[in-house]
Amino acid sequence: MKKINTLTLFLCLFTIVSYAQVPSPELQIGAAVMAAPEASRDGAMVLGYNSDGKLVTLRQGTNEMICLADDPNRDGFSVACYHKALEPLMARGRELRAEGKGSKEILKIRGTEVKEGTLKMPAGPSTLYVLSGKNGKYDPVAGKVNDAFPRSVVYIPFATTETTGLSTKPTGPGMPWLMDAGTYRAHIMITPPRPKAGEKRVNKS
Repeated sequence: MKKINTLTLFLCLFTIVSYAQVPSPELQIGAAVMAAPEASRDGAMVLGYNSDGKLVTLRQGTNEMICLADDPNRDGFSVACYHKALEPLMARGRELRAEGKGSKEILKIRGTEVKEGTLKMPAGPSTLYVLSGKNGKYDPVAGKVNDAFPRSVVYIPFATTETTGLSTKPTGPGMPWLMDAGTYRAHIMITPPRPKAGEKRVNKS
């Protein structure tokens, strides 16, 4: 009888620890929308994780933005928000990753599908906002994320230097440049300068 009780206690504790690894939907939503412009946060759709670690819809949206909560199974902190026109591309990437495909294979498969017309890319520029940091942490009381850094990506499929006037290499801190030029995932990179040593980056609501 004593062994059964010990086993039961262990299983209960293991279950509690497992559930504790995934923040509540409220906390996930609060952190996820911090990546979006303030005016878009309240109406953004939010995808996050349930107690089993499965990606689910935590909140339906009323505007053009979709936000992705921090993955509790990955090191560091990273949340993102993007225009709904990018969802087919993002969803396909998640699907292929769940199948065990690597980054290079995912790029190749999606490229083929875009070329064949089975994967739809946005008709015009569409923005992705990312807020991430190795030691990033969301403070729900203060409504801010500490030690995380923003960057913005504007997807313009098949854009080139000739069509945009942008350099294909970084030209200075915070300056926009064109990455993956000429491909289906051509995008403008905008990475603000990071704080100097000793300074602390805080993203407020």
